[in-house]
Amino acid sequence: MTDKINDPVAVWQKMIGEMEKNFNAFATRAMESPEFSQAMNRAGGIAAGAQKQFGELMEKYLVSMNLPSREQMTGIAERLQVIEGQIGEIKSMLGQMSAASGRSPAGAAPRPPRTKKPPPEGGVQK
Repeated sequence: MTDKINDPVAVWQKMIGEMEKNFNAFATRAMESPEFSQAMNRAGGIAAGAQKQFGELMEKYLVSMNLPSREQMTGIAERLQVIEGQIGEIKSMLGQMSAASGRSPAGAAPRPPRTKKPPPEGGVQK
């Protein structure tokens, strides 16, 4: 077995472990300071403002290209779901009405009226 002092892997692991401890201690001290939290708040505000401005520019671009925006597409999808629900309700009501009247179920082709009469027993039809 090799000696831990002369083992390069053990020395490397110890050095990395010490670096992690020092970095964690430094980061903890930095994050506890009020300056850090103020800087993070400013950065978050700037990012939110930039995102809002980008969204507005994209909306203007889509309008100029005569394309719907995400908000408009969401509105269309919601209206379409409402319409599909209403169509489903109408179909079920028509099916119930059809069943109540004794007619063929909705969607089945109606039978044509019977115009021919069967021939009499003797033979010739008039």
